[in-house]
This record gives sequence, structure tokens and C-alpha cells, in this order.
Amino acid sequence: MNDFAFSTVAHLVSELGAARNLGAHVRNRFPSANRALLVTDPGFLRTGLVQAPAASLEAAGFHVKIHADVVADPPEAIVLAAVAAAREFGADIVIGLGGGSSMDVAKLIAVLAVENAQPLAQIYGIGNVRGERLPLVQVPTTAGTGSEVTNIAIVTTGETTKMGVVAPQLYADLAVLDAELTVGLPPAVTAATGIDAMVHAIEAYTSRHKKNPLSDMLARQALTLLSANLLRVCEHGGDLAARQSMLLGALLAGQAFANAPVAAVHALAYPIGGIFHVPHGLSNSLVLPHVLRFNAPAASALYAELAGIVVPHASGSMEARAEALAVAMEQMAAATGIERTLQQVGITEADLDRLADDAMLQTRLLGNNPRDVTRADARAIYAAAF
Repeated sequence: MNDFAFSTVAHLVSELGAARNLGAHVRNRFPSANRALLVTDPGFLRTGLVQAPAASLEAAGFHVKIHADVVADPPEAIVLAAVAAAREFGADIVIGLGGGSSMDVAKLIAVLAVENAQPLAQIYGIGNVRGERLPLVQVPTTAGTGSEVTNIAIVTTGETTKMGVVAPQLYADLAVLDAELTVGLPPAVTAATGIDAMVHAIEAYTSRHKKNPLSDMLARQALTLLSANLLRVCEHGGDLAARQSMLLGALLAGQAFANAPVAAVHALAYPIGGIFHVPHGLSNSLVLPHVLRFNAPAASALYAELAGIVVPHASGSMEARAEALAVAMEQMAAATGIERTLQQVGITEADLDRLADDAMLQTRLLGNNPRDVTRADARAIYAAAF
């Protein structure tokens, strides 16, 4: 067994209705905090689901400001405006309430809104954040990114380029899971974010460098919950028990990949999202089965183990069971009705070379892949997904 280190969020609450009692949960953890910045996006604000947690915080004695200007794949200007809003309000605690983008912005506010904070440009990369941050609470409204328990925030830095901030300070102090916040999600969003969470578990389980017994255990349990409940929540969006299971599965997958990082599926998905503005979960889903097949010569034993969870009736050789996993993921996407080819999201054959060039820039992710990926390999995977 290799030596390893494992980090995660110190306190977790998984409870139906927890958002209606958010004030009590937060006050219990932060008795001296007073001014809470609630970070979300305009779409979630329109659902009306922000009101109950905000009222709960006020009832617990917090002054609350709702900052609802986050957009998907947030650019630097959105991050800096949010930091300025936190400073102007005098926030002494930050609460992310939303999908991955809102939670990522909340992480960055917590780091950048303190006195004498570093400039945003200085903290890109791994381990470049210095000093303390504001207290941080994360409340996901989608079962997908796992951002509530990861130490990563992604920022859009140009027309099609993104940068990551990876640092231990980005782990929240408290993550709260409440499926009541996810019931309004359209089936297509539920499907894409759920498959995104499954990708996190699969890639953590096969990560080349930091795979470890704890991340393996979390990835397996995440896949158990996610594969058993994904179709159910797509077809019966009001099933709160299934939605709570999806949230927990996404969190466990987040804990896994925060410690055993993701690889080529994400590396090839990022250009699809960055250049063509395809949602992150869907970008992952589009390339997933093709990356699984590419990786099979190096990872068939591990994929066969995961097939035992996702398709327990699969039998035969390791290679056959690894292929059964790829087929099962294709069938899951088909059953939910989301797009399954690059053509369906507006990508042409002429775009594949640009995608391949861009994917090769994702060296941080490609280094984790169980099989080396050349530029020709990337181009062939995109062609298979086309």
C-alpha cells in the first residue's frame, strides 16, 4: 500500500429540511459570526428557494446579504465583484448556495475578502493561497460537482481559457445537504450533473497518482448511490429520498476526487465547455464512454470492479466487464434523454483538431490518467464521440 494523505471538510450535515434550519446549523458552528454573505445565482434566486435559508439565518441573529450575480463558469470580473460586495458588506462568514459555480465563487470570496488578501492572479495553481480566510459554509443545490467538499475553484480567465485555484484553505468548514433545494432541477440538468458525479467517482478510482483506500471506499459508495438513483430522480423529480441519496453520492464522489484527482474525461471535457459553452456535466458525459474504452487496456481490472456496482449482472472476462461499464454509462445517458454526441451540441468535424490541441494543455489532469494520452489519441476520442 502506498503512503497517502487525505483531507476533507470537517463537518457535514445530510438532512431533509436542513436548509430551513440553516441558521441553527451555522450558529452552532460559528457562535461569534454576524454578517453572512449568501452567494448564489440569478436562476436559483428566481426559484424562491433562497428565502427559507436566508430567513433561518436572520432568525439565528445573522445580518444577511444575498449576492446573486454568479454565472456559470464564472469569469474573473464576476469573482472580483463578489469579493468587493463581501468587503462592502463587512461579511464575516460566506455561504455558498447553488451549483458548482456559486460554491467556487464562495470559496474565492472567503480567501480574497480578508484584510491584506493576495490578488486573484497570485493564487492560481496548486498551493499558492497564503494565510487565513473567512468562515465558509457550502450548501449545494445540484447533485453533481461535489464542490462543497473539494479544495478547488475554477475561474474563466479568457474567452475560452480557465484556471484553477487548488489549496487546503478552499475546503469549507461545513457542508449541508438538503434535497429540498434540488427538486426544481429540470431532468436534463439532473441527468448531466448526476453523470458528472459518477465521472468523479470513476476517475478517482482509477487515478494514477493518489488513489488510496479511503478515496476508493468513497468512490465505490458514491457509485452505488448514484447508479441506483439517477434514473429515478430524472423520471420522478419529487422523490426526495432518491434526491437526498444523489446529493450524498455526489458529496462522497467529491471527497474521493479531491484526494485522488480526475483525469482524461475532465481534460477532454474542459475544451468542450470552454469553447462551446456546453455545461460541464454534459461535456463529461459526451466523452466518458470513449475515454473508458481508450483507458481499458490500462484499467480494465479497476473498471471491472466498478462494473460490479453499476451493472452487477455483467460477467465474463475483466475486459468484457470493463466494456459493460462503458455500455452502461452510454445507456444511462440515453435513458435520460441528454445529448450523446458532439454533433448534437453544435460541434463540427472541423472543430475536432482545435479540441484536441486544447485538451493537450490540460497537463494537470492528463497526468492522473491510467493511460498516457497523445494528441492523436485525444483527436481519436473526440472523433469517436462525434
